[in-house]
Amino acid sequence: MTFRVLIFTLAVLIVGCQSNVSNVDRQLHQVSSLVTVQNPEWLKSATIYQINTRQFTPQGTLKAAKDQLPRLKTLGIDIIWLMPIHPIGEQNRKGELGSPYSIKDYFGVSEELGSFADLKAFVDAAHAQKMYVILDWVANHTAWDNPIKEQHPQWYMKDHEGNFTSTPWFDWDDIIDLDFSKPELRKYMSKAMQFWVREAGIDGFRCDAAGLVPLQFWQDVRQELEQIKPVFMLAEWEGRDFHYQAFDASYAWSWWKAVHDIAKGKAGLGKLYEYYSWNTGYYPENAMRLNYVSNHDANAWEATQFEAFGDALEAVIALSVVSDGIPMIYNGQEAGNEKRLKFFSRDPINWRPHPIGDLYQQLFAIKKANSALFNGKWGAPMVQVKNSQSESVLSFIRENKNNKVFAVFNLSAETQAVTIESDFAAGRYKNALSSKPETISKQQRVLLEPWQFKILIEQ
Repeated sequence: MTFRVLIFTLAVLIVGCQSNVSNVDRQLHQVSSLVTVQNPEWLKSATIYQINTRQFTPQGTLKAAKDQLPRLKTLGIDIIWLMPIHPIGEQNRKGELGSPYSIKDYFGVSEELGSFADLKAFVDAAHAQKMYVILDWVANHTAWDNPIKEQHPQWYMKDHEGNFTSTPWFDWDDIIDLDFSKPELRKYMSKAMQFWVREAGIDGFRCDAAGLVPLQFWQDVRQELEQIKPVFMLAEWEGRDFHYQAFDASYAWSWWKAVHDIAKGKAGLGKLYEYYSWNTGYYPENAMRLNYVSNHDANAWEATQFEAFGDALEAVIALSVVSDGIPMIYNGQEAGNEKRLKFFSRDPINWRPHPIGDLYQQLFAIKKANSALFNGKWGAPMVQVKNSQSESVLSFIRENKNNKVFAVFNLSAETQAVTIESDFAAGRYKNALSSKPETISKQQRVLLEPWQFKILIEQ
């Protein structure tokens, strides 16, 4: 959908309201025993790759995308997120081909992308390489010409004049909103999601605009899907309660906004510390947050990765992988894609070798080789390491019984001579990117060039 920045703003307002919660309430709601979601074991060190099938290959098909799976496996990818694969509505369509988020048939595959057999072959090929596939699921609304509008008009929201209505205040006029107060709609939607898991072998869902659908629906559908197989559920929303009974992971919009503002010189590290504080103290211990540098909305409507982060890009990419969270690549990032991909028409990616791809591959290998960097309950928490330049330099340790990782990031455009002010960081390390030995002691001064970072593995 377009202008996801509006959803981000809404989510930020929600998070802002949470800051007024009393200390007692905060403590009550961070009790881990409230979490009933059983994360699949294969999420342990998983990375995510988002495919915009329309732009991913010159052919723009699932069949052509399948041929790229070995390359993605080599890159270090574990989970493939396919943008919506369903037929797209024609009534009030945006642009030449329409938005993939305007769903005409929840049980069909768009002819633009291929057939059900092509999707099944894609999933089977991914599974053969020990990768998993999640579908982008759009539950909040349908296309105007989805047949259920005529078959079950009572399943839709109506405006004050009794007319079908698009999501209020957004420019999503190619869709109309569903009414989840209707039990039969909830049953239909759950049946459709179960179909793709049972018949196509899908391993879970990325749930579009998840906060615009009642949480109870997601909690119920998670239980129903688990009767078929273990699934991974990713919410496009920020919110603690999504993790208790429904979702394994949720978006980290606030993280992206913080590092973006830092890269643009609009904020200091205080904004990032605030994110990590809430993420540690308010979210359940096993909650995974999606650390993305780009995605389909950010790329199409806001900025390319280069526009968004400039000289800070490599540091932000590294932080997305080694800090707390589950990292994601949007297709084309690894090829150094420099354009905002068109959303409503074909605009294939120009594939080429690029240092960004090399960096991601190296970082993913580091993540998988060090269990302290694993996701959720399998990894170690971030522990802040005090330093003399805390407004510009982020330093932290993630340590468990198996290994210890010390990371230090100069998130500024100035050279920083920083003093490490903690015995906790002292030790003998290997630089994970250069393989060079390094020793850290208390009160040691470390010189960091603008946007330079170090990822150190204790020896």
